[in-house]
Amino acid sequence: MTREKAQSGPSVTIERRGRAGAVVSAAQARALARAAAKLLVVAGRPQASLAISLVDDAEIHALNRMYRDTDGATDVLSFSLVEGDAVRGDAFALGDVVISVETAARRKKRGLEGELLHLLTHGICHLCGLDHATPAEARVMFAEERRLRAAARLPETR
Repeated sequence: MTREKAQSGPSVTIERRGRAGAVVSAAQARALARAAAKLLVVAGRPQASLAISLVDDAEIHALNRMYRDTDGATDVLSFSLVEGDAVRGDAFALGDVVISVETAARRKKRGLEGELLHLLTHGICHLCGLDHATPAEARVMFAEERRLRAAARLPETR
């Protein structure tokens, strides 16, 4: 497990589990944790703590079945520990982002690191209370993803 913590900024832990550890290096995991900290700051959650789990398809499939009643792997799941936009400022645990590295690796458009960054940003937006269940929600959420990456000076991934 890797922990990235600036003195007064977000606390990010990242864990590589199962086959994900063979695909994502420790250096890549640290870079993703640093990106997460930047995203949290520009999202207005500078004191938040976030846990990131990089897993394989089997694990995310089990989580998807357990928590979303969907029998299949997915790319990213977010588990919020707060209600929407309720908490800002003081230190708090925002939630968990779980990313399937195997699913990310199969997507060729962005490359592995670009896809992981895209899924991380997407998961953080969900933790901040955004969704994409309707076309109007999707426009807002995807615009916020682009804004966050630009404000954090991270590469565009769309």
